[in-house]
Order: sequence, then structure tokens, then C-alpha cells
Amino acid sequence: MVERTRDDAGRPRNARPRDALGRLLAPGAKGVPRIPDDLALPPSDFLAYAQDLLNRGLAFNAHEVLEAAWKSRPAEERSLWQGLAQLAVAITHIQRGNVVGASTLLQRGSGRLAEVIRPAPHSVDVDGLIGWAAELVGDLGPSVDISPARLRPALTQPSAGRG
Repeated sequence: MVERTRDDAGRPRNARPRDALGRLLAPGAKGVPRIPDDLALPPSDFLAYAQDLLNRGLAFNAHEVLEAAWKSRPAEERSLWQGLAQLAVAITHIQRGNVVGASTLLQRGSGRLAEVIRPAPHSVDVDGLIGWAAELVGDLGPSVDISPARLRPALTQPSAGRG
């Protein structure tokens, strides 16, 4: 039996490299850099990091950043971070051609974001993201080609004074 890689707490971790869409590659292959499971950043840095990854088409990695935030932030922010992570996974499913999975996760992520108090913490554009997800769900279909630009939603509201 092959021994699995484990973290310091003994939880199994998959150490195999992944491609830009998060798919496992053969052992020893060169993949994209992994996001540490224990990533700890201030909320604004989690959001900026995830936004940069989304903008570069690395939605799976953005999901990992947002999942790290979800696991490290206070419980009252769980719906916010979980919803954002689910939207990033939905984008990954679109990139992989899995329309059904994308639709499910867009709806699930929107549902989580709908639970967030307004105004949302950390200037997250909850209402804008819920609207973006609803439009995208309406446009998904087996023969619809979603442009990469539509898969880069703004996670936060533009600050006053930016134009």
C-alpha cells in the first residue's frame, strides 16, 4: 500500500502536483505552485491574493486561498468566505467544461453569500457577486462559450475615489 503524505496533525494531504485547473498531474510533473493549507493573512490580503489569481485564470488556486480564509477567520464570517470559495470552485468547473457542477456551485455559493449581513465585511461586493452568479447560471449551457473575462468577478466593491 502506498503511504499518503500527511500534515503535522496527521491529516492526509495530496502532495501530487496540479495543473492550472487544479487537476492532479503525474508524480514528479511540474505543476502550478500550491497554496499552503495553513495560509494566514489579513482579510484584505486574502481578498487581494484571490482576486489576483482569478484575474490570471487560476480559479482553483483562488479557491484554495479563500478556503484558507474560511478556515482561519472567525465563525461569524464563515458564510462569506465559504460562499466566495464556492464561487471560485464554480469558475474552475466552467474552465473544465463541467456545466452542471458549475451551476450547482454558483447557486450554493450565492446562497451562502445571501446569508451575509449588509454591509458585508471587508468591502466584499456580496450583492454584485450574487447578481454575477445568477447571470452566469442563466447563460450556462452545453454549447455556450463563456469568455475568460466573465470568469473574473470583482470580489470587493470599488473604493470611493477610484475611477
